[in-house]
Amino acid sequence: MEKLDLAKVYKSYYTAPTKPQLMEFGPVWYVTIQGTGDPNGDVFAQATEALYTLSYSIKGIYKMEEKDFTVAKLEGLWWVDGDSRNALEVPREQWRWKLLIRMPDYVTAEKVEEARVKALGKKKELELLSDIVFETLHEGSCVQMLHMGPYASEPETLNQMYEFMETSHLSISGLHHEIYLSDPRKIDPLKMRTILRYPVKAAGVVKG
Repeated sequence: MEKLDLAKVYKSYYTAPTKPQLMEFGPVWYVTIQGTGDPNGDVFAQATEALYTLSYSIKGIYKMEEKDFTVAKLEGLWWVDGDSRNALEVPREQWRWKLLIRMPDYVTAEKVEEARVKALGKKKELELLSDIVFETLHEGSCVQMLHMGPYASEPETLNQMYEFMETSHLSISGLHHEIYLSDPRKIDPLKMRTILRYPVKAAGVVKG
């Protein structure tokens, strides 16, 4: 039985250069969970655990049907109330986030619910399993770039993206999107790789 690896099938989704580029992405299905607070806090850790637990439960169901797949990389949408560029000036306790794990196109809502029931049966204490949503996200045109290094140095990469958007007459039309290609628990922060992505639209031109 061949295992589906989304990172290999959708290479343009899971790769980005070390300079800004404009890409187009269609609708994608994910399991997601939303929350507020410090990403180093307990709620974020429990949400991550719940999301992975359900994802592996879904994988187990499809493996029995000989449709096995590799659980995809963790992703995150981030925002705060107000200008997203000022997120680092806002206390981390006020950060809002939605964690996502991409699902194969053949995954159905019915199987997700079946997997949720199984997961809750094994981990009754993981109440956040009930908060996970199966939904689609269509970002369309996006500016993205590969960030090399720790999360704290992301502003350097984001500034390059903002400059690219400005010279390309583009404006941000969606949430700050991150795809975590590296596991921060297992790698030197200087070697971490994270795709940073923003949905964009043509900026309005004001005529004098």
